[in-house]
Amino acid sequence: MQLRQALDHHNEQYYVRSNPEISDYEYDKMMMELNQLEKEHPDLADPDSPSQRIGNDMDCEFVQVEHKYPMLSLENTYSEEEIRDFEERIRKIITHEPIEYVCELKFDGVSISLQYEDGRLTRAVTRGDGIRGDDVTANVKTIRSIPLILKPNAIPNHFEIRGEIFIPHKGFEKMNEERAISDEPLFANPRNAAAGTLKTKNSSMVARRPLDCNLYYLPGLEHLFRTHFESIEAASQWGFKTSPYMKKCSTVDDIFEYIALWDHKRENLPFDIDGIVIKVNAFAQQKVLGFTAKSPRWAIAYKYKAREAITKLISIDYQVGRTGAITPVANLKPVLLAGSTVKRASLHNADQIKILDVRIGDLVKIEKGGEVIPKITGVEKSGRTTEMAPVVFIDHCPECGSRLVRMPGEAKHFCPNETGCPPQIKGKLVHFTGRKTMNIGCAEATVEQLYNEGLLKDVADFYDLTVEQLLKLDRFAEKSAENLIKSIEESKKIPFERVLFAIGIRYVGETVAKKLASHFQSIDEIIISGMEQLTVVGEIGDVIAGSIIAFFADVRNRELIDRLRLAGVQMRNDRTFEKKSAVLNGKTVVVSGVFKLHSREEMHKIVAENGGRISTSVNSNTSFVVAGEGMGPAKKEKAINLGIAILSEEEFQKMVNE
Repeated sequence: MQLRQALDHHNEQYYVRSNPEISDYEYDKMMMELNQLEKEHPDLADPDSPSQRIGNDMDCEFVQVEHKYPMLSLENTYSEEEIRDFEERIRKIITHEPIEYVCELKFDGVSISLQYEDGRLTRAVTRGDGIRGDDVTANVKTIRSIPLILKPNAIPNHFEIRGEIFIPHKGFEKMNEERAISDEPLFANPRNAAAGTLKTKNSSMVARRPLDCNLYYLPGLEHLFRTHFESIEAASQWGFKTSPYMKKCSTVDDIFEYIALWDHKRENLPFDIDGIVIKVNAFAQQKVLGFTAKSPRWAIAYKYKAREAITKLISIDYQVGRTGAITPVANLKPVLLAGSTVKRASLHNADQIKILDVRIGDLVKIEKGGEVIPKITGVEKSGRTTEMAPVVFIDHCPECGSRLVRMPGEAKHFCPNETGCPPQIKGKLVHFTGRKTMNIGCAEATVEQLYNEGLLKDVADFYDLTVEQLLKLDRFAEKSAENLIKSIEESKKIPFERVLFAIGIRYVGETVAKKLASHFQSIDEIIISGMEQLTVVGEIGDVIAGSIIAFFADVRNRELIDRLRLAGVQMRNDRTFEKKSAVLNGKTVVVSGVFKLHSREEMHKIVAENGGRISTSVNSNTSFVVAGEGMGPAKKEKAINLGIAILSEEEFQKMVNE
């Protein structure tokens, strides 16, 4: 029971939360142990056991679609012996024919099924539980490597093709650099980033993420081709991006050569792989071999172990970020890992330290597998002595001495001294000057110099600087002083959305700032908005809305805004709001579900343009509800009980058009 519960937990973390807590190897070992126990004790069999189902990545806010052909998982192996066993099982069934295999790189991403009709992409569905998945068509259509219309070749009228959506290394690094500038949490690895992006509710945000896709399987078209290799060659001719690294192998030794080659070369690939997929090539032989309840008998996945090293933990530093977040970082005895020397590794937060039970002086396991920086995955406790005490997470800020706080639901501790903690103040000043914020030509070293000289205490102080003040400082000549003042003056023209990003509200990154600036006319409108008004804006939930409200509730922040406004910084949108009609004057409208003609944001805009007011909750003040596909059942039931009209998208469009 405990093993099943643990596997269910890890299934959820991997498939639903996109936040795996253990490595694939550890998970597979647990699953093998469960399979063996159930085999030895048939009386313990359970139809709901993790061994009887495929992991689930479905999201209740997406419309679910049933797969025409189940999307089964592959049996995993980590040893050559098990590949030989796989080959022997096949030869026991295919006894009098030569057997050819196809070896492919196992892209580390998110499985996707694409459906085409008459050469056009009509639907994209995630793997889900293997039987049903989430319809993510709108998001997938933003991926440029996926063709929306196929080349005019001899293609079937209706067919499905499957593959893997992933993020290449360069795109991942750039994305995390941008998140670091915004002080947003960094993605742990490209796979997590791809999974999280694919489940984003706003396809315009997905379009800004560097998703890519490799296609590798055409189910249901075995009658058109003799082999799997031929089918993928045809898919490439139809306009699909397929892997150039596939290879046909005649013997098991050929397979081992391919595995060894890519174990060596995978470090130089522009994307992550986590193994090799081996398939029987001939479709006729695949048909004879068939399927188990969970996987095809004609294919297997060889998984590479993550790059790992063991070294000594010397000490732990506690870093203070711009928002006051405290991050523990392990200082290590230098060790060579995957081609580079590792001296530091992330410990993330207090919970992670406790889970690992890591102690100063321990021999720790360091893993590097696509992460931003290496992470500690375990401890060699055999070398531990009685003098090595458990790590006690700090309770005061290492920079200013303030008592740390940890809010409910937060993984990190925070220093609350926003206006008196030097790293937070300097971090906010540097962030304010950034290229994506106010674009002030002031290097980080210069910001620190101005802070140390007492000329900068907050971001509004930039607009009080003078050439005369700067000329009194080291490294400033007349030209450089004039250039900085000119750059500060130019920043007054920076648009409102970038000002919102620049002032440093926790959780308000570049994207959220754009959403706010698009929805509200001015910063004054945001200041007076409550939870309900903020959460109708796309991508803003209770946590972000709460952070915005808390920021403007602080009198010091409101005074800061007033100083920036007096300096001439843009605090309003320069767009003019065009009201199209008064047909919805005095009406409060709830919009729920997924729509065919418009995005949720566009629906909100239509309501506002026609005089209406958006609300997120159904109550006695609601005039009517516009319901799309997958509308929340609780909202629907409440509307029916209160006798509130529920309109379709078409009925709503007709109302505003008339």
